[in-house]
Amino acid sequence: MSAAAEATVLITHEVGLHARPSVKFTKLAKTFSAEVEVALAANGPWFDAKSIVKVMAAKAPKGTVLHIRAKGDGAGEAVGALVELVRRDFDEGVDHARTA
Repeated sequence: MSAAAEATVLITHEVGLHARPSVKFTKLAKTFSAEVEVALAANGPWFDAKSIVKVMAAKAPKGTVLHIRAKGDGAGEAVGALVELVRRDFDEGVDHARTA
């Protein structure tokens, strides 16, 4: 059976999930082998969290509840890391990059 994880997090960053935050979000998602998806509502639509085009297209503003789910190896770690990145306002002005 494959590992799976899911969580929600409130976007508090002033510009929401746009340009720089989207790049940081997708770059972090890509460091995990798990399939990672994100949605703006619990019932979807869900889209690939590793796709900068799809993440930026969501245009999630400040105050949006982001739904994150993953399945496969490292699913829990992936969801946890992405939730923490959002909670830290996408590390704007601080370097908390994940190292391989």
